[in-house]
Amino acid sequence: MTISLAVLGDSIAFGTGAASPADAIGPRLVRALAEDGVDAVLQVVAVPGAVSAALAGQVRQVTRCDLALVVVGANDLTRLVPPATAAAQLAAAVRELRVLGADVLVVPAPDLSTVPWVPAAFQALVATASAELQRRQTEAVRGAGGVAVPIGTELGERFRNQPGLFSADRFHPSSAGYALIAEALIPVVRSIARARTAA
Repeated sequence: MTISLAVLGDSIAFGTGAASPADAIGPRLVRALAEDGVDAVLQVVAVPGAVSAALAGQVRQVTRCDLALVVVGANDLTRLVPPATAAAQLAAAVRELRVLGADVLVVPAPDLSTVPWVPAAFQALVATASAELQRRQTEAVRGAGGVAVPIGTELGERFRNQPGLFSADRFHPSSAGYALIAEALIPVVRSIARARTAA
């Protein structure tokens, strides 16, 4: 069986910072599914720089979709979008994707305090803001029928302590960073794919 996988969101969803397009999250998930004998057709509509408000337009670009992955929130933080506003916009996108018949996975905002160029004096403030947006996103996603995969807490310290997980711009993940993110998502994606193919 073939499933359709759509990736929406921002530059992390798109793969900015990866050494090659094949190292981005979407292609990595496609390869993991292929190992299970599941063919996946990938559609990436994510746009670098996107905030949650942009998700509505991205959803309109999605045609057929069995599984949608949404990675968003970093730009909402940097542009000081109110967390309640960003979470509501994310929830609306999740609901629309569910109407299309998709299972929806969402990676909430990363902990931007781990980014190397954030001054030490501001790290606690940035960590608090990141956690608040993550919390609101998680609640909104669950309420809209999606699944939040809060890997930011799990991976945050690894990114903080391993500079090589960031690309040369010291903001986006490197290929090694994308490998870690995909690794955290693969079990959930495989579980959904198995349920889809067994139905």
